Amino acid sequence: MHSTSSAPAGRSMASRIRSIFSGSVGNLVEWYDWYVYSAFALYFAPSFFPEGNQTAQLLNSAAIFAVGFLMRPLGGWLMGRYADRAGRKAALLASVLLMCGGSLLIAITPTYRQIGVAAPVLLVLARLLQGLSVGGEYGTSATYLSEMADQRNRGFFSSFQYVTLIAGQLLALLVQIGLQQLLTPAELQAWGWRIPFAIGAAAALVALYLRRTMEETDAFTRQTAAEASAPQPAQPGKLAVLLRYPREVLTVVGLTLGGTVVFYTFTTYTQKFLVNTAGFSKDQATLVSFGALGVAMLLQPLLGGLSDRVGRRPVLLFFGIGATLGTVPLMTWLGQAGSPGAAFGLLVAALVIVSGYTSINAVVKAELFPTEIRALGVGLPYALTVALFGGSAEYVALLAKSKGVESWFYWYVTACAAISLVVYLRMADTRDTSRMNNEE
Repeated sequence: MHSTSSAPAGRSMASRIRSIFSGSVGNLVEWYDWYVYSAFALYFAPSFFPEGNQTAQLLNSAAIFAVGFLMRPLGGWLMGRYADRAGRKAALLASVLLMCGGSLLIAITPTYRQIGVAAPVLLVLARLLQGLSVGGEYGTSATYLSEMADQRNRGFFSSFQYVTLIAGQLLALLVQIGLQQLLTPAELQAWGWRIPFAIGAAAALVALYLRRTMEETDAFTRQTAAEASAPQPAQPGKLAVLLRYPREVLTVVGLTLGGTVVFYTFTTYTQKFLVNTAGFSKDQATLVSFGALGVAMLLQPLLGGLSDRVGRRPVLLFFGIGATLGTVPLMTWLGQAGSPGAAFGLLVAALVIVSGYTSINAVVKAELFPTEIRALGVGLPYALTVALFGGSAEYVALLAKSKGVESWFYWYVTACAAISLVVYLRMADTRDTSRMNNEE
């Protein structure tokens, strides 16, 4: 039966909210830095890949976007192990520092015309650093927010991971809109695209300062104290411990697969889709994406709070059914949208469906694993799935378009969503079966 217990006496709600805020601000900055790359690819692609038409240039930049995702499993493994050994706070500090370095490198890298092939090489290196950072950020942040929240409101507070993730996207688009008003398209393409990366590097330093004030979670503190007070036999490696939970690992993979493909399709790729397929201007595409993401951000705590009342599974089923049935018509209509208003309405409808996944996926994964392996259990299988499917979604879409079979991509997304729907139908509701319920 679902518990309605209040927060434990050891930590006040005000203290929880302060720590959640500090962690969430850092999460916002990290995801801003991650998404600035996608938001400004339309402008900086010619600087690094001067040859070819717009689709070819975007294909090259999308390939490097995907390369960044390949580092996310390594980040999920390294940071997950570190978070489960040294603490959630320590890992979150390390991840934001890595993101700062990646953004700064992109901001100062010379163009292809200035240094030749070294320019895209440095761009790849920067995205590898950022991929390592984001790979560690997701699992540790999901674990931190879930453990810091009280049981009654765990879905609500955990939803702020995607509130700040989407806010990072919105901030990237807001900076883009501002620069589009201040600079000419030629200036943006020549040097203006460097400004958002410099902003990201500076903001990461602010986030680093804020995260120093965070408290460690009670669950990790109790786990550490228990290990210190009792003699422990020789322990297997973290990866060996994780393999004791094959069902949970496969559940993370299954519930993530459709969610990540649909999410990246209707967020990062849509802006390019509206320009490259629907024929909107870059400014119009940016405004449509910005407005729709703003609506999606507000939906996260509403659906997260709803999952605390009705359970996680019904909310996931809403996403799975909606994405399986709705992707092909929504993408088809978006490609034929005759006005920014129509495109906005269609994109909002898509993101309402996506929010059934984004609002609660973090807490569902955290509720599957015990404290000692939680950050790694959440982060590694998630990062592997996102690297293979989420990071490649934009590349697959552009490749299909370049081959003249763009609609094939719509069916690919549908198939991924259908696989996750099968997982949602078969899994138990983690709100009631959570290993976290006995930790408070």
